[in-house]
Amino acid sequence: MNDSYTTSTRTEWSTYSELLERALGWKQRMQAVKSDPPAADRTWYAYDILSNLWHLQHLFEKIPQNASDLLAQGGHAADIGAADGDLSYFLEDIGMSVDLIDWPATNWNGLVGARTLGQRLGSTSVDIHEVDLDSQFRLPGDHYHLVFLLGILYHLKNPFYVLETLARRARFCFLSTRIARQTADRNLVLENAPVAYLLDPEECNDDPTNYWIFSATGLIRIAERAGWKVLASYRAGDTEQSDPSSSDHDERMFLALESRR
Repeated sequence: MNDSYTTSTRTEWSTYSELLERALGWKQRMQAVKSDPPAADRTWYAYDILSNLWHLQHLFEKIPQNASDLLAQGGHAADIGAADGDLSYFLEDIGMSVDLIDWPATNWNGLVGARTLGQRLGSTSVDIHEVDLDSQFRLPGDHYHLVFLLGILYHLKNPFYVLETLARRARFCFLSTRIARQTADRNLVLENAPVAYLLDPEECNDDPTNYWIFSATGLIRIAERAGWKVLASYRAGDTEQSDPSSSDHDERMFLALESRR
């Protein structure tokens, strides 16, 4: 094993800006760890999961909770739809225990990447759980201080059930998903209505696991009906002409949530 795999980036931090500096060091470490593929016939997840930390900064600026309190050392977190687990293992590095929750059939490399990354990092506080969120699932933990549900909600058949289940088990949640202001043909405005658009199997990125694209109002409505209080929101991407399926009109909404249950 390459010695660079086990070189720690552990530093003290107290502000979110300092956390982001630490995350930059972690991303450099991941480049070294991922210099070799996870397996001969598998590739690493192709997108930068840790970039979400920079979007979450906009939420932390709006909520009363301090970042060091929410991401507390010794806290128990769930990272749902975690891809290769880059975020999970970063949370471990700042002192949290993590349940990495994903499903091999829909994971980029069947969770081979997450398991390989954990082995190379010498992880001891990240547990990988295979959970099908499209079933009447059970969470591996009884209670979570914090849940990350980033970029996964629109891939789920039953988003209300997932959000309601999490509200019973978690105190806080950071959520992001694709939203839309209008339909792709521009004939129907969605922005101010509490609705969700059901995609055709090949309509968005030719990916049949894409299902529900909410309006901003619809996303907030379903979160609140499922048992969450919306503490803060932030929108990124095409914030003027977003639609459910066009790659050049992709908008994302980030929510900071606190359970009311």
